[in-house]
Amino acid sequence: MKKNFRRTGFKILPLFLVIVLSTLSLSAQKKIVEQPLYPRNDVPGNIDSTNEEKSETKDGILRVSHVSIPNLAIFLPPSQKATGAAVVICPGGGYSIIAIGHEGYDVARKLNEMGVAAFVLKYRIPDSQKQNSPFIAPLQDVQQAIYTVRKNAAKWGIKPDRVGIMGFSAGGHLASTAATKFEPSLINNGKISIRPDFQILVYPVISTNFFIKHAGSFNNLLGEKATASRLNEYSSELNVTAKTPPAFLVHASDDAGVKVDNSVVYYQALLKNKVPAEMHLYQNGGHGFGLKNKTTTDEWILRCKAWLDKNGWLKK
Repeated sequence: MKKNFRRTGFKILPLFLVIVLSTLSLSAQKKIVEQPLYPRNDVPGNIDSTNEEKSETKDGILRVSHVSIPNLAIFLPPSQKATGAAVVICPGGGYSIIAIGHEGYDVARKLNEMGVAAFVLKYRIPDSQKQNSPFIAPLQDVQQAIYTVRKNAAKWGIKPDRVGIMGFSAGGHLASTAATKFEPSLINNGKISIRPDFQILVYPVISTNFFIKHAGSFNNLLGEKATASRLNEYSSELNVTAKTPPAFLVHASDDAGVKVDNSVVYYQALLKNKVPAEMHLYQNGGHGFGLKNKTTTDEWILRCKAWLDKNGWLKK
């Protein structure tokens, strides 16, 4: 009996260790490394430094609201997988909240699997009680994020000429703004370029055109009484030039939240200016599906990977 007991015990012990190590490994994967976006949290344009940020999960979506102190969550791929490419991710939320889970952290981990470094931007929510010029605060933050990634390129194993921007919904508007409004700079970036090398836009808010605009996003960003001039200034399809970086777009035709026309008019503007672009429109999917459009077996992120590879950003 002793002999059998010892053999059984010998088999159980390794299994126990495997479970413990697996649990520790999963805990390590869930740990998110964040750093302030600005040194010493010296945030430009802020008039109130009181941090009233809140996080909550609602309808299965992790939402962050009242962001006034921006930061950057850092997701680096294993060194043996790293391609040198990097993406700054702008989750959506109508410039009211930030859907930082399924449009941020989940996407960052997926990019890591491709060998792409990912940086989830928790940008400021426009607020006239917190900022002197609320409408430029998110753009300042995304420019600072691109600058920070390029400045630390050697430290994070990144090639400075492979830094892209990615955005979902209103975060797609912010990403497209970063891709079309990088001159003049709104931050102190010295000689480091803040122009992204490529842009990935997923069901993005783009246009202020009355018939297709997402009114909530633009009201939150620019105010309900924004002038025609200000509206045109932040209508991304009107600001595309030959300097705008190549783009990959994803949208669902039945999107009732942000009309698919937003992606279409931006794509047309890119073609008009001879900017390389690829667009994938799904028959169904609605709005806010993140990585997985449940109405199809097709995975847009794999098509995105193929596009990145085709253009040389994933080559080691």
